[in-house]
Amino acid sequence: MDARATEAAEVKQPERPRLRDILGPGLVTGASDDDPSGIATYSQAGAQFGYGLIWTLVLTYPLMCAIQMVSAQIGRVTGRGLAANMRRHYPLPLLYGLVGLLLVANVINLGADLGAMAAALRLLLPGPAALYVAGFAIGTAALEIFMRYSRYANVLRWLTISLFAYVATAFAAGVSWGDVARSLVIPHIEMSADYFTVVVAVFGTTISPYLFFWQASEEVEQEKEDTTAKPLLEAPSQAPRELGRIQLDTIVGMGLSNLVALFIIITTAATLNAHGVKDIQTSSQAAEALRPIAGEFAFAIFALGIIGTGLLAVPVLAGSAAYAVGEAFGWKVGLAQKPGRAPAFYWTIAIATLVGAAVNFSPLDPIKALFWSAVINGVAAVPIMAMILLMGSQKTIMGRFTLPPWLKGLGWLATLAMGAAAVGMIATSAMGS
Repeated sequence: MDARATEAAEVKQPERPRLRDILGPGLVTGASDDDPSGIATYSQAGAQFGYGLIWTLVLTYPLMCAIQMVSAQIGRVTGRGLAANMRRHYPLPLLYGLVGLLLVANVINLGADLGAMAAALRLLLPGPAALYVAGFAIGTAALEIFMRYSRYANVLRWLTISLFAYVATAFAAGVSWGDVARSLVIPHIEMSADYFTVVVAVFGTTISPYLFFWQASEEVEQEKEDTTAKPLLEAPSQAPRELGRIQLDTIVGMGLSNLVALFIIITTAATLNAHGVKDIQTSSQAAEALRPIAGEFAFAIFALGIIGTGLLAVPVLAGSAAYAVGEAFGWKVGLAQKPGRAPAFYWTIAIATLVGAAVNFSPLDPIKALFWSAVINGVAAVPIMAMILLMGSQKTIMGRFTLPPWLKGLGWLATLAMGAAAVGMIATSAMGS
C-alpha cells in the first residue's frame, strides 16, 4: 500500500522539463491560432472598437490554456487522438456530427487563409491571385504529405518566429500604452449585435476546435516517434515528466498566441481606429490600410506576417481535419506514417486543402467567409469542448490520470464562456432584426 501511495503522489507532481522541451505541440498549436483569418478578426476588433476588446484576450488566455491542456493530456495518456477516443466511448452519430462541423469550419478557414496569403503576397509582389492561391495550396500540402514528420515538425516550430512581425508592427505605431493598460483591466461592454458578433469571433478564432484535435494528435505522434515513450496508461512512471512538459508547453504556446493577438489589436486600434478606418474585413486589407498611416515598414512587416502565419496554419488546419476524419472512421492516421501506409489520411489532407483553395474561385464571398469561419468555430466549439471534458473526467478512459478539479473547472468555464458569447450574438442579432 505504501509503494502504491508513493507512486500516486509522484504522478500528481509533474517535473519541470528543460527549456528545449517546451518547443513541442503546444507551441506550434498556439502559433497556428494566429492564422490569417484570425489576424483579420483581431484587426476588425481593433479597427472597429479600438482598445475596447483587448480585455477578451486576458479572459481567453487561461481558458484556452485549460482546454488545450486537457486535449493534450487525453492524447498523451491514452495514446489516441480525440476522435479515436470518442469513437471508442460515444455513439458514432454524435461523433460524425461533431467531426462534420469541424470539417466544414476547417475547409472554410483553409480557403480564407489561402486567399489571404495570396492577397498579402500580391501587395508585396504583384501577380495573379489564382497562381498564388494554387501555389500555396499545392506547396503546403506537398510538404505535409511527403516530408518526414520529425523534420516537418521542426519547420513548423521555426515558422513560429513569423509571429513576432506583429510585435514589431505595434512598436512602429503610435500606441497609447496608458489606454492599453486601462482597457486590459476595465472591460468595455456594448449591448449591440456588432459588438457581440466580434466578441464571439474573437473567442471563436482564439479557442478553435481544430486546435484541440491537432494538439492531442501531435502528442500521440510525438510519443510514437520516441522509441522510449509509451501512453501514460501503459507507462505511468513517465507521467511526472510528460505532464509537466505538457503544462509548460501549453502555457508558453497559448501565451505566445494571445500576446500576438493582443499586439494586432493594439496596432490596428492605434492606427486604423484612431484615423477613422473602422471597416476592416481581411488581413491584407488591414496591411494595406496601414501603409499611409503607419508607413512602409509597418505595412511590409504586417503583410509578411500574414504569409508566414498562413504557412504555419494551413497544414495545421488540413492535418487536424484529417486526424479527426480518419480517427472517426477508424483509418490508419499519422504524419509519421508514409503516404502508402495511410492513403485515406493523406488524401483527406490533400482534398481539404484543394477544396479550401477552390472556395476562392466560387461564388462564395471570401470576405464574409473569412470572418464567419471564426463565428462557426465559436459555435461548434461548445459541444466539442463538452465532449473533451467528459472524456477527460472518466476513469474508464483516463485511468488514474483523470483531470484535477482546477483543470476541469477551468475547462467548463471556457465552455460556458464560449456558449455565452454565441448566445449573446444570436440574441442581439434577433433584437436588431
